[in-house]
Amino acid sequence: MGSLALADALAAAERGLAVLPLSRMKLPALRSPHRAHGPSSAAPRSPATPGHHPPPPHRPDGAPAPFDSPCHGECGLLGHGVYDATSDPDRVRALFAAAPWATGYGIACGRAPLHLVGLDLDVKHGIDSPRALRRLAAAHGFTVPATTTVLTPTGGRHLWLRAPADVTVGNSAGRLAPGIDVRGAGGYLVGPGSVTVRGTYRLAPGSAARAPAPVPEALLALLLPPPTARDGRTTGERGAADDGGALVRFVQGAPVGQRNARLFWAACRAYESGRGDDLAEPLIRAALSLGLPEREARSTVASAGRRAGRFTAG
Repeated sequence: MGSLALADALAAAERGLAVLPLSRMKLPALRSPHRAHGPSSAAPRSPATPGHHPPPPHRPDGAPAPFDSPCHGECGLLGHGVYDATSDPDRVRALFAAAPWATGYGIACGRAPLHLVGLDLDVKHGIDSPRALRRLAAAHGFTVPATTTVLTPTGGRHLWLRAPADVTVGNSAGRLAPGIDVRGAGGYLVGPGSVTVRGTYRLAPGSAARAPAPVPEALLALLLPPPTARDGRTTGERGAADDGGALVRFVQGAPVGQRNARLFWAACRAYESGRGDDLAEPLIRAALSLGLPEREARSTVASAGRRAGRFTAG
């Protein structure tokens, strides 16, 4: 099984995707070298091979790995979860050689060159997340693009999308909509071909020849964290007491490729708070200062106003 997972992982690495070995439980197959070998702790068993205890990890000089000193791989040892992920074929082979019980592989999100973002659409417990995503798209004026899609053993699906290089999308569970989890920087997606206790992850028909599509701008705006005011609170926490400065600064700090998305997000928050008319011009001026065309900026703010009106009317 390990050889099949390695072959799939190497194929993904050839596309520039950073991969790591996973167990049948969809967890990183290599345990942390910093926590598994305390004075009285027993080495955990591999979920795929009951009774197997890998030898305690050591530094290259033969010294035992330090206990309870978490890092992101700076120690040079394996076992740091998604931070082990790599697209280098020799290192991929080394990872799987160290975890022969691995039955799958994970794909790190947020890494160059694709800066992958994953939408995990769950259908368990009666949740219809695909419908929730369609409603979200209709409400915010974007189209769910045709993109790489992986089918999960439980009937769900993972949509692979490509974010701009200068944007960091985080991880969340159910924040976007019920049943929709987001995998971003610091997270990973289970790769197609991986075998888990629930079954095998597979590419959806037609996905093999399809590259991850760019994240629609309106969707990207929803994936971004809320702007933070100078007192440390988010705009939602400040409410009506905020003078709108945090929203304006949020737009002013937008890098190229994210200007329209940030303007739309900020305008939506302004209209939802009942202050859209007052803040429209300051937000537009902030966008213009970044080089966004005036016609585009005004259209974006008007679209946010219409969107907010649909939610506040009646």
